[in-house]
Amino acid sequence: MRKVGVLLLMGALLMATPSLTEAYEGRGGIGGLLVGCCFGVRTAGAFNEGKDIHFREWGSLIPYVGIIFPIWAGIDGLQGVTTSELQQQYGALYY
Repeated sequence: MRKVGVLLLMGALLMATPSLTEAYEGRGGIGGLLVGCCFGVRTAGAFNEGKDIHFREWGSLIPYVGIIFPIWAGIDGLQGVTTSELQQQYGALYY
C-alpha cells in the first residue's frame, strides 16, 4: 500500500512540473535540474539555451555499455576536436 501511495505522489509531482521541452523557454526548472544532475553543468547550460541532448550523452546512462561513450568523448578530446567541429558534424541542434 505504501508503494502505491509513493507512486501516486511521484506521478502528481511529475504532472505538476513543466515538461523537459518547456524548460529552456523559461531557463532552468525541473528539466534543467535533471539534465544538470545526470549530464553535468555544460550540458545543462546548453539544454537551457534550447539545445537537445546528444545521443552520446544519453548512451552514457546505459549500464555496462555506457562506459564506451565517455571513452569515445575522451578520444575526441585527445584528438583536439572542438565544439565548432562537432557542430558541423552533428548540426546546430546539439552544439
